[in-house]
Amino acid sequence: MTPERNLRVLVVDDHDVVHWGFRLLLTEQPWVERCLSASNAEEALAMARRYDPHVALVDLFLGEESGAELCEAIRRESPTTRVLLISGAGWISPQAAKAAGASGFVSKDWSADDVAAAVRMVGKGMTVFAPRAEQPAAALSEREREVLSLMASGATNKEIAERLFLSPHTVKEHTSALYRKLNVRNRAEAVQRAERLGLTN
Repeated sequence: MTPERNLRVLVVDDHDVVHWGFRLLLTEQPWVERCLSASNAEEALAMARRYDPHVALVDLFLGEESGAELCEAIRRESPTTRVLLISGAGWISPQAAKAAGASGFVSKDWSADDVAAAVRMVGKGMTVFAPRAEQPAAALSEREREVLSLMASGATNKEIAERLFLSPHTVKEHTSALYRKLNVRNRAEAVQRAERLGLTN
């Protein structure tokens, strides 16, 4: 059995805290030889050219830039670099990710251990694609989407009722329907699930 190689990993994310967290996580892994970082496409491409990382962990949304487009560019600059896309709010189909040259896509909702394991698997030549969260059992109505959007902004049921010119009782009925359709138990879970499904954008 061949010994496992140590990996050079490039983290590309434009959020300082997320960036710091991933670097801390990966630097602690015994199989990571070096953890590089970039906060935009230009820096990422310069790092890819200079260090030829084994894996690039790339945020799907880098400010105004597209992580999928950056994936293609990294693969052109450093063909041996395998790209793992990651996102906290969006989703890309395995087909689209593969078309961009990515070897995987994971969610920031995953645990630190699972994200690290995905980086390691991609570095070993495997692919890792997060299944899309289940879609709601039934499509949300326009009114339910409005209620959900206001819930996500932190509005109370009373405030939602005032904003949408509805009775508090009607708002309560809408929230109950949302919980049922999203298969969640409370407001926090509903907002989190909706963000994962891209329903609040």
